[in-house]
Amino acid sequence: MRNRKFLCGIARVRRFVRKHFKDKTAVLVLSVLIGMLGAAAAIIIKNLLHFTTRLLSEAFPVANVNYLYLVFPPIGIFLTLFFVRRVVRDNLSHGVSIVLKSICKSDGKLRLHNVYSSMVASAVTVGFGGSVGLEAPIVLTGSAIGSNVARFFKMNTKQTTLLLACGSTAAMAAIFKAPIAAMVFTFEVLMLDLTGSAILPLLLSAATGTVLSILFLGRDVTFTVGAIHEFSVVNIPFYILLGVLSGLLSAYFLRTSRWIEKMMRKIKKVYVRAFVGSIALCLLIYLFPAFYGEGYNNVNDLLHGDWSSVFNNSPLFNMMGHKWVLVLGIVGIILLKVFATTFTTAAGGVGGVFAPTLFVGAFTGFLVAHVANVFLHIDLPYANFILAGMAGVMTGVMQAPLTAMFLIAESSTGYTLLIPLMITAACSYLCVNPFEKYSVYTQPLAEKDNLRTHNKDKYALRKLHWHQAIDTNILTIPIHSTLRTYTEVIAQCKRNLFVVIDEDNLFAGLLVMDDHRDVIFKPELYDKIHVEDLMIDPGEFIYEDDTAAVVLEKFKRTGNFNMPVITRDRQYIGFVSKAKFLSDYQTFIADNSDD
Repeated sequence: MRNRKFLCGIARVRRFVRKHFKDKTAVLVLSVLIGMLGAAAAIIIKNLLHFTTRLLSEAFPVANVNYLYLVFPPIGIFLTLFFVRRVVRDNLSHGVSIVLKSICKSDGKLRLHNVYSSMVASAVTVGFGGSVGLEAPIVLTGSAIGSNVARFFKMNTKQTTLLLACGSTAAMAAIFKAPIAAMVFTFEVLMLDLTGSAILPLLLSAATGTVLSILFLGRDVTFTVGAIHEFSVVNIPFYILLGVLSGLLSAYFLRTSRWIEKMMRKIKKVYVRAFVGSIALCLLIYLFPAFYGEGYNNVNDLLHGDWSSVFNNSPLFNMMGHKWVLVLGIVGIILLKVFATTFTTAAGGVGGVFAPTLFVGAFTGFLVAHVANVFLHIDLPYANFILAGMAGVMTGVMQAPLTAMFLIAESSTGYTLLIPLMITAACSYLCVNPFEKYSVYTQPLAEKDNLRTHNKDKYALRKLHWHQAIDTNILTIPIHSTLRTYTEVIAQCKRNLFVVIDEDNLFAGLLVMDDHRDVIFKPELYDKIHVEDLMIDPGEFIYEDDTAAVVLEKFKRTGNFNMPVITRDRQYIGFVSKAKFLSDYQTFIADNSDD
């Protein structure tokens, strides 16, 4: 009885929305609702992390923290692995990639468990010391909220994708208090089209998420800065150097992470893989305790000039008094962070690369400033270069310079350092692009041709189901038939095109009636001429496993208006009309245009 009343209530809510709101108005109303829910998810996941971290830090004596913390990451990874495999039973790794795949392959539809599963799994992983970030799982959570709200109100594909983007925008805006960066992320990383109909819902979601975050988490920004110096033109060469170094490190980060994942996948037994990854992570955390957790506390220590805390509880701490050893220690942190991050996720932990890229960028910026100041006796502002380095590495790894610039600006000092951020991000992007065409999120999707892009033509060709345009009504004629049989087949249909098949029912050739008018009206030739004497070889075929892009290229190259579709072993399937193919192609583009 209660279930029936609940379902009736849901139906009434749907009818109310459909009756009182037009489609565009409904999307605006829902964007605010999704903004509230996305912000709530970000607030909950942050509090879950703080609760877990505090619980663990208070559970053991301070003197033993260094050694007992080596136990926490494996516990977190195994708990996460158990939750994912036994409770969720779905893939939760690479949250942003899951969102991108859903936009391209599933019309923006995400499973209901994504509303909570990534949130719980990542909080456990990071709370127990996994060397990853919460941001990608939060983006997935917010996107799942938007997607499922859209499905609840029976929105169409375009509206579902837009509301999915509203959810990710709200969640990201809430966690960083960076509404502009969150919107730019949607256009730059999630590949949503920048149109008038998309901007207003995203603005509402971003504003809602930011306001709720301020109300519940306070006005404090993510990265607090001790002292910021005004931008000096004299320092431009060093910002360029930092950008180049950030780009090269980004390429290193991307390739190394893929290599580690490939090596770890060779371990077929899941729990053995989790054990190996956990042990490797523990060894890295033992040498560099800064790898424990998100690492934002270490970034803030650097911003306040307290580099010594980075090596607290490390066996290397007493050696850091020498300037060269400190430089080598920082280099070690920069180069090995990708190992800690990838071992965490490859072992079964859930988390993203937002925090790791910002962490690596911060230490890269510190390294450039420190080497220049200590060895070259140049007075570079540490905080400025730390923030610029964060933007540089984030740009290279995510291939998203605008997102990186606005995120660092909004989550730290405002727009005081916008010019240095622009220089560093641009140089990083230019340097990483020759080595890596795709970002950490898009690489696995691009390999399987599952990536949506801002190029609507390419996207349409990837999404177009051209097989629906196949015409199977073309009649077939056995190859040894006579002209008499051919004329009898002609009398049965209104087509002027026929397919010749051989003894094994394989495609042999084509008959075009217009080419045979000189003989089909001569009865005396009916039993003298055979089909195999009249058929022609089309020269070019469309294979059933061809992509839409290949089909379009074949039509362009041959100039044909119709082409036969066969299997690789020449089994005949049907015909595709160029007019029908182009009509479906243009219809798809029109249906997926927002304005």
